[in-house]
This record gives sequence, structure tokens and C-alpha cells, in this order.
Amino acid sequence: MSWNFQEIQETIEKEASQVANLKDLETFRIKYLGRKGLVQEIFASLSSLPHMERPLVGKSVNTLRSNITTIVEDKKKAIRDRCAGIAAPLEELDVTIPGVTMGVGHQHVLTQTIDAICSIFEGLGFVVQEGPEIETEFNNFTALNIPVDHPSRDSFDTFYIDSPDPQRKGRYQLMRSHTSPAQIRVMQNNAPPLAVVVPGRVYRPDSVDASHSFMFHQIEGLLVDVDIRFSDLKGLLTVFCQRFFGKKIKMRFRPHFFPFTEPSAEVDISCYICGGNGWVAPSSSVLSSMNTSLTGEPQGCSVCRRKGWLEIMGCGMVHPRVFTAAGYPKGKYVGLAFGLGVERIAMLKYGINDIRIFFENDVRFLEQF
Repeated sequence: MSWNFQEIQETIEKEASQVANLKDLETFRIKYLGRKGLVQEIFASLSSLPHMERPLVGKSVNTLRSNITTIVEDKKKAIRDRCAGIAAPLEELDVTIPGVTMGVGHQHVLTQTIDAICSIFEGLGFVVQEGPEIETEFNNFTALNIPVDHPSRDSFDTFYIDSPDPQRKGRYQLMRSHTSPAQIRVMQNNAPPLAVVVPGRVYRPDSVDASHSFMFHQIEGLLVDVDIRFSDLKGLLTVFCQRFFGKKIKMRFRPHFFPFTEPSAEVDISCYICGGNGWVAPSSSVLSSMNTSLTGEPQGCSVCRRKGWLEIMGCGMVHPRVFTAAGYPKGKYVGLAFGLGVERIAMLKYGINDIRIFFENDVRFLEQF
């Protein structure tokens, strides 16, 4: 059988010009490129041709197949371009196909916690500020009265971006290990009175486990004026704790040490699950039932581990050396500062026992909040 490829090509081009929609185009494609189409028929006939003709016919049919493929792609693009922006032709629309419901997202539980905390302090007159995650050694350590030999300045406890160089006098950069450097930046750019809270991510080279992560979130608070007392700090944090955890919450201060505050304290609240007594009585609530035996006997509270108290943050009065580093006149201003870990607050509030689950993006967990 002999094939007139020029005549075939002309017929193909004529038929292609009459194709007006995707359905006709698919019929055209099957006619020429399908398993029983013309191109396959020509390939099948090669074995019956004389040996001298096979190379020429083979080359011609390959060219023909390539030309048809190009025609099909060009027509498809032209039809789709023509239909763009207008209703799809009926032959392209199958009204029997079930619709696809788009999932509606919501804020991550950590974002919700940050917003809730900041909202409380905004209601108390604080302004939300942000600080860079890449900090200088001066802002992260020196200006906060953290001495050169302090363990936190070691490379095992801080992600340094630049190699330490004594000649640069503490100017190399690092990933901030806490949000406290924002205190220095705020005070350098603003004169008192000022009241700010600074949420953000912080970084420490900790091994990841149920209670530690190399990246987590903190919220720093700073209030500076000429007449600030330690009682103001306790009153402020009492209001915050009662608004966030409930009015029945009790709070206590424990003496502590932070280089950038003096005096310093750790803040504890009475456990909001067991009421501060360390034991959970039989109840219908989910958290209570988790701490109650099958016989209905009270069990030790798993949230506070029968201690009755939960540690939630550190605080204190701003150290005078911090004011000096920020450029404030000596002895003119007084301030209070506090800092809390967002993950810890969320874990305590919602009874979550593993920090890693915040960052695994497991939808089954995230959809609960």
C-alpha cells in the first residue's frame, strides 16, 4: 500500500480548520493519533512495504504524527483562550460531578494565644511592638547586663551568625535567644513614659523533646516612667492572670535572679484545673475525667503534678544598668519588665503535654482550637 502524505496533510489541515470545540478536537485526535487511527495504520503497514521504501515512509509518518500533535495542541490552546473569562461550553461542563468544598482555615493555637495575651495588655494601655529576629550581641546580652562569662553567651546556648571576634567588641550578629533585646531598641527610640509588649520567635540550640524546641515564642513586656513601684508590677500581672485564666486564679511571686531586673521574681498561679489543691474530684469535664480513676476516686492533677501551682513567667524591676545602656539619664526613670513563653502558656491553658505537636501541622490537633 502506498501513502500520499501530501494529500493526507492537506486533508488533516482542512478538517482541523473545522474543529470548533474540545469535543470535536478529541474526535479529530482519535481519528488520526488513536490506537486505531491513521498514523497507527501507516506504522502497521511498514512490514508489508519493500525494504527500500520503509525508511522513507517511516520518516514521513513520524513527521506526519508530529504535525498532527502540534495541530492538536495549538487548537486546544486556542479553544481554551477563546473560552477564558466566559461560561464554559456545555460540552465541557458535567453538572453531575459533586462539588468540592474548600476548607476554611483558622488561626493557629499559638497565634490565638499571642493575640489573646496582647489584647489584654492593650486594654491596659500597652502598645504592641516588634523586634528583629537577628540581633546584635550588644542588644541581646551586653545592654541587658548579661556578663561576658555568662553561660547563655556560649555558642552552645546561642545561634551565632558571625564568628566571635574580640576586635569587633560584641558587634557580631546572632539569632535572638529571647525577646528582651526589644527593650533596648524601644528605649533607644522612645522617651518615657512608655508601655510596650513585644511578641516574637526566639531561638536556642536546645535538643528537641516534649518540653524543649530550638524555636519557640515569647512575649516581652516593658513599662517605664518616673514613679513605678514593685506593687504596680504585681497588680498588673494579677489583672492579666485573672483575665486570661479566670478570676478565681491566685498568684504568687517567688524570688529569682535575672541579670536585667532587680529585684526579680518568678510568677506562679494556682492551678486552674484542681483549684490549687493538687487533686481533681470526680467531674463530667474532660480534663477532670482524665485525672479520675474508674472508681470515681480523686486523682492527682496531671497539669500541676499535685503541686497546686503553675510557673508561668519571670518579671522584675528594670536594672539601672539597662537604662544606662539604653541611653537614659542615670536615676531618672524606673521601670518594670516581664517575659513569658507562649508555648508554655498554651500548654497550661489547654492541657497540652508535648511542645512538638505545635509545629507538626497535624490537622487533627489544629482543628481542636
